[in-house]
Amino acid sequence: MPTLTKLYSMEEAATHNKQDDCWLVIDGKVYDVTSYMDDHPGGDDVLLAATGKDATDEFEDAGHSKSARELMEKYFIGELDEEETCVQEIPELKIFKKDQNFMDLTKQYWIVPVSIITVSIAVSVLFSRKK
Repeated sequence: MPTLTKLYSMEEAATHNKQDDCWLVIDGKVYDVTSYMDDHPGGDDVLLAATGKDATDEFEDAGHSKSARELMEKYFIGELDEEETCVQEIPELKIFKKDQNFMDLTKQYWIVPVSIITVSIAVSVLFSRKK
């Protein structure tokens, strides 16, 4: 009989970010490393800095040995819920289209220059009459 793997959201995993309650997400798997904090060769602050996000890159960059990777299985508690993560990471794209035809835009952009020319002509006519 196959065992069911528990699924966790990234938000749930991120709440476990303390010395006495620490979870990591690496390669889509969730690990409870609370009992390993004092034994970690890099120190507990390295583990704490990797909480609340996908720590796969940090784990790979550290160059962990095969035995370290085997030791991880001891702390495995479940997997990241990929469907929920994908929905949360990609916001819905909203496109707003204002219905406006070309003639409306043309009228809108001609108002300012025509107004300036009209005011200029009126001012020049008034000054020419005074002379």
